[in-house]
Amino acid sequence: MFFGDIMVSFINRFIWLFVTVMILFSGVYFSFKLKGIQFRFVSMLRSFFSSGGNVSSFGLLMTSLAGRIGVGSIAGVALSIYVGGPGSIFWMWFSTFLCAVITYVEVVLGVKYRVSRGSDFYGGPAYYIRDGIGNRWLGGLFSILVIISYVGCFLSIQSNTITKSLVSVFPLSRYVIGFCIAVITFFCIYGGFKRIVNVSEKLVPVMSLIYIGSGVVACVMNYDILGSVLVDIFKSAFNVRSFFGGFIPMVIIGIQRGIFSNEAGIGTSSMVASSSDISDYSKLGLTQMFGIYITTLIICTVTAFILLTSNYGSFDLVDVNGIEFAHSAFKFHFGSVGTYILLVSVILFSFSTIVTGYYYGESSFYYFFDRINIKYIYILRFVTLVILFLGCVLPSNLLWGFVDVIVGILVLINLYAIWVLRDKV
Repeated sequence: MFFGDIMVSFINRFIWLFVTVMILFSGVYFSFKLKGIQFRFVSMLRSFFSSGGNVSSFGLLMTSLAGRIGVGSIAGVALSIYVGGPGSIFWMWFSTFLCAVITYVEVVLGVKYRVSRGSDFYGGPAYYIRDGIGNRWLGGLFSILVIISYVGCFLSIQSNTITKSLVSVFPLSRYVIGFCIAVITFFCIYGGFKRIVNVSEKLVPVMSLIYIGSGVVACVMNYDILGSVLVDIFKSAFNVRSFFGGFIPMVIIGIQRGIFSNEAGIGTSSMVASSSDISDYSKLGLTQMFGIYITTLIICTVTAFILLTSNYGSFDLVDVNGIEFAHSAFKFHFGSVGTYILLVSVILFSFSTIVTGYYYGESSFYYFFDRINIKYIYILRFVTLVILFLGCVLPSNLLWGFVDVIVGILVLINLYAIWVLRDKV
């Protein structure tokens, strides 16, 4: 292991220790102050089916889900089990209920402080940091980190995972795959936010049904061991025999991967919700909370059960992305057909995240300009395509390490902002 890898690992653990404490504290505080709003499931369903505005609630939810249901829901969950054991899944579930209320708070603040430029709306943590707290510098830092983390890191992880999945099945060149990914992405993002919403509305329902259906079949095939899998998850979650060496890291990795998957606490849900002209912040907040549950309690749980009912514990790999374990699990359950099911799921999940992740970067880019020359947007799009190409050839552990550190910093900044502005909520 190189010295740089050791430093990244140390910084990662240090930051996420603070993130975990702040997430738990903020989640409990806002759950109490907002009277458990994250448990109003009927209201969430009503908000999901409501209409109005330049972009429908359904379109906004599908767009945010496109960003959430990426390879973090497959490779990220697999990596969580590999590093933290089955108990990390319990802590992923636990953090979801606390993080959901934080998502509601983010959306409320995002809508309150959003700005309009012509017919378009922009908002999110950077804007409520600047206009709510009055700290333009910190808002700018947040925007820069979003551009680096999403355009620079998240998207490269998506292309890296697509590449690993394809080369495990077909004898393809990484460079050819990278070029194809860049070209397809160009056509998806060229039309701006409206095009991204249209792509998401069609892509997310299809890919979710394919993946959930596969998980249901795997569970039915292994119904006799589901009970023992659940027992293992709960027993491992509270195994405190090695408190500092095992228990705390397991809790942190569970919360970390939960946030990586559902993006609660990062503030991206606020960026999507703020792009609509819908003024009912409560409806938007409830809709985005509903998306948190879909991502973690359904999609990530499907991944967990597919993995935990397989022979996942028999591998010892280097340069771990996480997708290697998922590939083995799908092959274990479905034979050679499982390879293609996972391949299709990974490609769809990754492309959905790529197009939405790009929007997060573009929205953050607009923060620095009241009026922007379109040529700068074209430059950003070109840089995005180059990064996607490079992601196909870079080592996986390097990508995951930097993403974890930057996301941790984003969550810390965002939690600080919503705490300062808590009375506005």
